[in-house]
Amino acid sequence: MTDLRHYDVIVSPAITEKSTMASEQNKVVFNVAKKASKPEIKAAVEALFGVKVMAVNTLVRKGKIKRFRGTVGRQSDVKKAVVTLADGQSIDVATGL
Repeated sequence: MTDLRHYDVIVSPAITEKSTMASEQNKVVFNVAKKASKPEIKAAVEALFGVKVMAVNTLVRKGKIKRFRGTVGRQSDVKKAVVTLADGQSIDVATGL
């Protein structure tokens, strides 16, 4: 894959309390494209950050139904990837690329 395609796969890092606690176990959480597969996510993380990926787990958080001024709306679905890194590898998501 080209370098630009890697940027299309990885949308953003997910900075939450739960993802911060997972970083202690050598895991990093990213928001990814909805159509991205596990091998694509693995290749993108290895190419962009220069680390060795051991495993990739994905999940799709369904969008919530919300009301805004009486009008019913729906938030969009978000696909997340939990990337497990090899021992001794780390990614500092606070600094960016």
